[in-house]
Amino acid sequence: MNAEITLVGTEFVQRFSATRRGARLARRLAVQQLDAWGVPYGCELSDDVAVVVAELAANAVLHGHVTGRDFELRVTPEAGGFRIEVSDARGERRPELCAGGPGAEGGHGLRLVAALAAEWGVAERVVGKTVWARVTPGR
Repeated sequence: MNAEITLVGTEFVQRFSATRRGARLARRLAVQQLDAWGVPYGCELSDDVAVVVAELAANAVLHGHVTGRDFELRVTPEAGGFRIEVSDARGERRPELCAGGPGAEGGHGLRLVAALAAEWGVAERVVGKTVWARVTPGR
């Protein structure tokens, strides 16, 4: 695999049910799309994208769920990596890094995203919000 990703302009966009099954499917389809773009299953970049998609999708399901509304995943190749966006319908619930310690049962998802992504943030939408992250090879 080349360290340089040259598919700028191509993107994968899909809506999923705001359920645990939808979040799992989002992760699986994201790594399948990366493989189609030449980023093989099981490589570090594919694994990092899988974790980031899984955490952002899980947060959309757990904290951004509105009955009858889906969440959207967008993966866009950029020079040097990928931009991952997960949009949900709850704009008033902003993600926060929790101070949970090693014994905490939850609150570690955004810490994983922050560790694996070159940068991440939140963007407002007309309805809801988009949580995004940039994942690059070798961080």
